[in-house]
Amino acid sequence: MFECPKTYVAGHNGLLGRALLRRLKVRGCANVVTRTRAELDLTSQAAVEMFFALERPQTVFMAAGLTGGIGANIRRPAEFMHENLSMQDNVFEAARKYGAETLVFYGSSCVYPGRIERPIREDDLLTGPIEETSAPYALAKMSGIKACKAYNSQYGKTRYIALVPNSMYGPWDSFDPENSHVLASLIGKITHARERRDKSLTLWGTGEPRRELVYCDDVADASIFAVENAERLENTHYNIGTGSDISIKELSQRISEAAGYDGEIRWDSSKPDGTKRKLLDCSRFSSLGWSPIVGLDEGIRRTLEWYMDSKGERASGF
Repeated sequence: MFECPKTYVAGHNGLLGRALLRRLKVRGCANVVTRTRAELDLTSQAAVEMFFALERPQTVFMAAGLTGGIGANIRRPAEFMHENLSMQDNVFEAARKYGAETLVFYGSSCVYPGRIERPIREDDLLTGPIEETSAPYALAKMSGIKACKAYNSQYGKTRYIALVPNSMYGPWDSFDPENSHVLASLIGKITHARERRDKSLTLWGTGEPRRELVYCDDVADASIFAVENAERLENTHYNIGTGSDISIKELSQRISEAAGYDGEIRWDSSKPDGTKRKLLDCSRFSSLGWSPIVGLDEGIRRTLEWYMDSKGERASGF
């Protein structure tokens, strides 16, 4: 059982961070420490060391990081690499130095080679070239995964757990049309088209690539489960997903139906598709006894409800 030691959730205002706070609260965990970006700059080694020296959390969920969709990765590759590497390095070392017992780090499915069309296994890491559009971000995340293994190998005190969730979505995601991930981006664009009563909407790519989508609360539950079962984990990373994927074209149709948009969806094939398929083989983690709860249609409904409420424009029937 998760005994609720003093817990630091880095990135608590983000998609996964807020999900972690919700799931920890359900478990009665009151001793949770957070800091906003203005209060603690995780890219500053001195600031991070001072925070850990003061608070000395026993469990750390490293949900902070700079993320974005294809467009953001293409425009800001140096930022994505530098900020993520800096944050990871500072938090990892401070957690070790000030006696944290467990740290959970989150990789990304983009760390895997870009042309694997079967379900991707953990041992596929570093077996082929990664997708170029997200390479700097992927390399930063890959470094974090390898750092977890290195810290566990060299130091025995703090247990670093590397989880690789597939595309996350849910409330408090970024819905910016240029900087968000696929599902949130589609929700933002489709609801905007509905509000403008556009007869058509043009989206990037062909719509043919397939994506596995996992609801943020499921990833949060998997994270807590990993901490509870830390002694059963091997010194490797673990994939987290649902075991099924969907084409972006079909996903846009489902969101259109849920949002009440009946315009035509068009596809601009001159824009990049990204990786053709991203479906993770999660059997290694699932064999420990964890499984996701929230199905895709239910997750879309919850996310749309939150998004429309956050805008003050919930559609009738939600």
